[in-house]
Amino acid sequence: MKTYKITVEGKTYQVEIEEIGSKTQTTPTNPAPQKTAAPAPTPTAAKTPQPTPAPKNTGTGDAITCPMPGTIIKINAKAGDKVSQGDVIMILEAMKMENEIIAPQEATITSIDTSEGASVSTGDTLATFE
Repeated sequence: MKTYKITVEGKTYQVEIEEIGSKTQTTPTNPAPQKTAAPAPTPTAAKTPQPTPAPKNTGTGDAITCPMPGTIIKINAKAGDKVSQGDVIMILEAMKMENEIIAPQEATITSIDTSEGASVSTGDTLATFE
């Protein structure tokens, strides 16, 4: 066992550390009461947002719906445009982040049902395709 003094936020604590797996172990004959500090919170890694694909639908008149509330800041497609799977149709700003709304499949855009600067809610139809 080794004894250390640790100071956390101005408070000094005396701690004993035992090496696990050592060949010899010593047992203190008269251990003193110890104060222990609360464990420091572990920082969590921030998740990196990924482009949000629109719902995958098949058939005529399928809709691309809004995955979260936000504001449409840019529209890259218009009615009549042919898009491939993964093409960015528009950019949605939500929680101060830009999220790409992408084409779920190869299709022709039949309508854009929002405009730049519009506030949208979860589930709102942003565009339709066939």
